[in-house]
Amino acid sequence: MTTARDKSCINLKLKVWRQKGPDVKGRFEAYKARDISTDMSFLEMLDVVNEKMILSGKDPIAFDHDCREGICGACGTVVNGRTHGPEKGTTLCQLHMRHFSNGDTVVIEPWRSRAFKVVKDLVVDRSAFDKIIQAGGYISVNTGGAPDGNAIPVPQEAAEKAMDAAACIGCGACVAACPNASAMLFVGAKISQYTLLPQGLPEAKKRALAMIGKMDELGFGNCANEAECEKQCPKEISIENIARMNREFLKAGLF
Repeated sequence: MTTARDKSCINLKLKVWRQKGPDVKGRFEAYKARDISTDMSFLEMLDVVNEKMILSGKDPIAFDHDCREGICGACGTVVNGRTHGPEKGTTLCQLHMRHFSNGDTVVIEPWRSRAFKVVKDLVVDRSAFDKIIQAGGYISVNTGGAPDGNAIPVPQEAAEKAMDAAACIGCGACVAACPNASAMLFVGAKISQYTLLPQGLPEAKKRALAMIGKMDELGFGNCANEAECEKQCPKEISIENIARMNREFLKAGLF
């Protein structure tokens, strides 16, 4: 049996936000995570803690996850004040326990935003992002045969910028990191990935007005140029996309 005295095993003190529902007052509760392998991911550490809680008849900590490969955007909490934890360009499921030291106190809480209601503990309702996408995050294509992939030429620079914007996984870290709980990095990325490509230009004005209007309606804050969203985004989406979104919005309003 391994113990925290082994270099590959650590003991941690956890302060976890517990909340039974959106209308129930939440609080931090303290837990001990013992004999945690440094090879584990952060979510695997929570799995171990939950297994011990279940065996002792306690309610396990609720948290979001799915692919655990940094692809789906389902996971995400604030760890010691940082969305997805201390490592740059890393989702919570990709964060490993080797980045923590034996005896550390780890504070874990959910995304904080009026638009992201707490479902339970660390789980929040991020369907607001879905509503923004439904408002205009798509292109309309006439039915018929699929066009050839090379039928419409796309400049390489535009294609690369569009791909960079499309890397957004919609996890909500930008909202949680922003002092104003702004979703402008997410919306900017989604608007940019279409605006930069010729296929998205016919609906560019309508898209900008609809998505930004829905974002405001849902209660997200406005950008204050803090750039925390870019710094803590697991996919390192550039705030240039916010500037592009603002230009698209102005053009749509004027013309």
